Amino acid sequence: MKRIICYISFVCLLTAAVTAQEPPSGEDILKQVDANIGSDNKISVAEMTIHGRRGSRTVKSKSWLRGQDESFTEYLAPAREKGTKMLKLGDQLWIYLPSTNRTIKISGHMMRQSVMGSDLSYEDMMEDQDLQKIYDAQVAAEEVILERPCWVLELTSKGGNIAYHSRKIWVDKERFVSLREDRFARSGKLLKTFEAKEVSRIQNRWVPTRMVFKDVLKSGKGTEFILESIEFNADIPEHVFTKASLRK
Repeated sequence: MKRIICYISFVCLLTAAVTAQEPPSGEDILKQVDANIGSDNKISVAEMTIHGRRGSRTVKSKSWLRGQDESFTEYLAPAREKGTKMLKLGDQLWIYLPSTNRTIKISGHMMRQSVMGSDLSYEDMMEDQDLQKIYDAQVAAEEVILERPCWVLELTSKGGNIAYHSRKIWVDKERFVSLREDRFARSGKLLKTFEAKEVSRIQNRWVPTRMVFKDVLKSGKGTEFILESIEFNADIPEHVFTKASLRK
């Protein structure tokens, strides 16, 4: 009887140990990624350095985001770009160009065009959706990125009109921030890559503050994005997300 009791206890302990070592599900990891970076309102200031074939140039902007459907961006520098503004309301996007004093609506295939010659499209710039709402996730592997142990998730679209049918992301196991990402077309062709170079602790969240985006279909060294500041759950006036703000 003692042997039986000892055996049962051993099996229970072994089962508990194996269970404790099992990784969380892809869905649970993705929820924590979204929770880490998500916020009702955000205000950020960033510099985007575009490394093209003919040299590099830097563009500075300030953005206001409310929820996942409203955003407003104003370009602050250089002089030739200063005053350019973008407004997103739902799936609609308008751009104001001070050089011509015109407001242009961007829609359809135009959303996939490059923003100011960068490696980011208008879709990329305006994206702020919870990944768990548009992708199914599975844990594919475990790897080390930037000397950080990561879960490797494979994301597959749940359907609908989204920019990338699938993604592969490397999520820091401790901080639940994405350190690397590959974005694919429905055909499986790699379209764009993202890699975090620096991560900072801001308002009790882990945020990539220096990152590089690369459109693999273009030449050049990619576009470096430096986040100078970000404020989560910020107080943003209602009038910011109106077409009247484009011409102010």
